[in-house]
Amino acid sequence: MTPATTLRHRSPSGTLLAAVVGGLTVPLVVGLWSLTATLVGGLVTTLPLGQALLLGLVLGAVVGLIRRGHDTPVVAAIGAGVLLALAWLLLSGLRPLGGEAVRPVWGVAFALLMLALAGHLVRYALRDIDLGRLRRDVVERVVVRLLRGFAFAFFLLIILFPFWYMLSASLKGRAALLRDPASLAIEFGLGARELFVGYREVLLTFDFLGFIGNSFVVALVTMTVTLVMAVLGAYAVTRLAFPGRTILSRAILLIYMFPAIVLVIPLYAVFTQLGLRNTLPGLLLVYPATTIPVALYMLRSYFQTLPKDLEEAGLIDGCTRAQVIWRITLPLAMPAIASVGLYVFMIAWNEFLFAFMFLDNPAIFTLPRGMVMLDSQEVPRQYLMAGAMIITLPIMILFFWFEKYLVGGLTAGGVKG
Repeated sequence: MTPATTLRHRSPSGTLLAAVVGGLTVPLVVGLWSLTATLVGGLVTTLPLGQALLLGLVLGAVVGLIRRGHDTPVVAAIGAGVLLALAWLLLSGLRPLGGEAVRPVWGVAFALLMLALAGHLVRYALRDIDLGRLRRDVVERVVVRLLRGFAFAFFLLIILFPFWYMLSASLKGRAALLRDPASLAIEFGLGARELFVGYREVLLTFDFLGFIGNSFVVALVTMTVTLVMAVLGAYAVTRLAFPGRTILSRAILLIYMFPAIVLVIPLYAVFTQLGLRNTLPGLLLVYPATTIPVALYMLRSYFQTLPKDLEEAGLIDGCTRAQVIWRITLPLAMPAIASVGLYVFMIAWNEFLFAFMFLDNPAIFTLPRGMVMLDSQEVPRQYLMAGAMIITLPIMILFFWFEKYLVGGLTAGGVKG
């Protein structure tokens, strides 16, 4: 069938559906661009909803007509968006988005990029859909994809907004923060020295470098002790038969029935008498005691899914229990161990109550305890936000770094027939 025959047999309702997809996609892209320009650059931009809707309808119809019963080529979809953006710029007199503060050069560049992205998104929404044979299931698939895209954009804004506010406030000067505390824009023209003055003061003047070292040592030791005890305990509960096994398995999380605020007063009195208060070893006794139960419970649930055949084969071949755990169980359980270790590290890194009650010497403060020093009327707010960023960034980096280890090996443990 020739392209002309294909176009003659193309359903008008299919082209209309493509136009509707474009009419919904372009306003979303324009709105996100306007919001980004306002937050990042402090530009006064407006959202021309009518123009964006009209552009979207035309772009969707063009992408729908380009299709030949198959997936629209990426170059064709992006090219249609760029051509439409050029036409729009010429007709509007190079005033994209109606923003008076938007410079013409940047406005033209971002308008081209915006419509190109919109063309690719329309093409993505219509992928693997034959617009020439429009059916109910086709419409449902398109609607689900559109709802998924809008939901993704909505929740992405919700998640990023607090983090962006914290970042923008930490990069402001004292005068700028007092002049407009609600502004989310970052003045990149100030230079690195003025932008990062809050981080420099927090790290050097308030000795957050020492707090980072203390928190890292406490979190690392807590994670190591917790994993060793939890792995051995979870293996014993799931693999060994001993008196009281069922009671112990059910009472693992018993300590979590008591809130931390109930335990902190007795522990404060005991640690004061033993000389463990205002010391890091005191924290290293409390943190594993509170994290081992939940880590043991999580690992126990994972160990129950591992096959016993491989461990029994190892015992038959002459391995001891320790060798079975080291050579067979641990490699199979590495995804769970990595996730539990990261979880325990986060708990120890962010713990505040016990650190606040037990530590009085600034030389051994952890990061959450050191943040209290910044919560004062005499300390600029951007210093507090810089300290919050310093606490948050290492955990985010660790999470993204260990993500590949969390995903990899989830199917390990299968027994070959």
